[in-house]
Amino acid sequence: MDLPLNVDFTGKVAVITGAGGVLCGDMARAYAQAGAKVAALDLNEEAVKKLADELKAAGLCCEGYKANVLEIESLEQVHRQVLSDLGPCDILVNGAGGNNPRATTDNEYQHEAKEGQKTFFDLDAAGVDFVFKLNFQGTLLPTQVFAKDMVERRRGCILNISSMNAYIPLTKIPAYSGAKAAISNFTQWLATHFAGSGIRANAIAPGFLVSNQNRALLFNPDGTPTARSEKILKGTPMGRFVDSRELLGGVFFLTDDKAASAVTGVVLPIDCGFAAYSGV
Repeated sequence: MDLPLNVDFTGKVAVITGAGGVLCGDMARAYAQAGAKVAALDLNEEAVKKLADELKAAGLCCEGYKANVLEIESLEQVHRQVLSDLGPCDILVNGAGGNNPRATTDNEYQHEAKEGQKTFFDLDAAGVDFVFKLNFQGTLLPTQVFAKDMVERRRGCILNISSMNAYIPLTKIPAYSGAKAAISNFTQWLATHFAGSGIRANAIAPGFLVSNQNRALLFNPDGTPTARSEKILKGTPMGRFVDSRELLGGVFFLTDDKAASAVTGVVLPIDCGFAAYSGV
C-alpha cells in the first residue's frame, strides 16, 4: 500500500473496530505498514483472522479478535487479550457501524410513495433502535473499555467515524443520519471530557464511497449510475466518489500526536467537496 503520509507509529498499539470491513481493513493495513501493532476487531472473526494472517505474512504486526461492540463483556475479554498480546491501547479507531433496511424508507418523499412501499410510517422501531445502538453505543462502549489504558498513561487518541449525514441528513435513512449526528456530537463531548487527561478525540466524516454494501444502490446492473448516484455526483464539486484509501491521510494526521497535538474535537470531512456545496 502506498501510504499518504510518512508517519511512524512504531511502538503504538492501534485498536480498530469494524476491521473486517473494507474501510477499516485498509486502516488496519496502513497502521501496520506504518509500524503500529494492530488489534483488528470485528464480529466476523474469519475476516479479521484472514486480515491478520495477510499482514503477518508481510512481516507486519496484527492480531485479529472476534468482538461484539454492543456487549461490554465481549469487549472487556478482548481488551484483556490485547493487553497480553500487544500491550495497552494508544490509538482507538471506532469503525464499527452501519445502517439497516428496516430503518430505511423506499422513497425520498412521502408524496411519491406507492402502495406496498415502505414509508416513514412503516419504519420498524426495532430496526431504528438497532441502527442507533450499532453506531452510537458501538462507539461509546469500546471507548469505555480501551480509553482506560489512555487515562492511566495520560496519552492517546480516539478517532470516530461520522458521515456526511451528520451535517445534513440524507433522504431515506433517518435513523442512520441521526446516529451519525450523535457521533459528531459525542466526539466533541469526548474531546472536552478527556482534555485534561492527555487524550485527544476527533472524527472523520467520509463522503460517498462505493462498497459492496451500497453498490446496487449506486449502479445499475449494466454499470450505469442510478438516479440517486447521479444526484450525489451532481452535488459533489469534484464530480466523483471518494476512494476508501483517500481517508488514510486524514486518519493518520488526526491520530499522530506530533502533527495534531493541538487538534481535538474536530470532525474532518473527506468528501470531494460535498459538504461545501450548496447546490447552486
